[in-house]
Amino acid sequence: MKSRENLVRLKQFQVNEKRRRLAQLDAMISEFERMAIELDAQVAAEETKAGITDQNHFAYPTFAKAARLRRDNLRISQAELVQQKEQAEHDLAEAEAELRKAEALETRDGRRSDGAPRAAAG
Repeated sequence: MKSRENLVRLKQFQVNEKRRRLAQLDAMISEFERMAIELDAQVAAEETKAGITDQNHFAYPTFAKAARLRRDNLRISQAELVQQKEQAEHDLAEAEAELRKAEALETRDGRRSDGAPRAAAG
């Protein structure tokens, strides 16, 4: 029965770890979104200041070009994180299912071991 308890603890640890990973991914996605919005605002401000919105114009602000590139890179990274989050959600669901199975086995084994000594003694 001790090994079943250890199995349940291991599965619980795995579930908790996957939940932490999911929370980290959510935080990173939110942070990237916030940063991209800030970069959009900076690009708009720079374009307004320069009076040029055509990215192909020879006098288009260099800072706006760099900020656009950074924003685009953030969006790509954010999309990759969303994919990782979907995988993490799937992994969490599997880990939770394994935990339920381990808990069910422990409960079943606990009932048998509780019942077996009494039947033998009686």
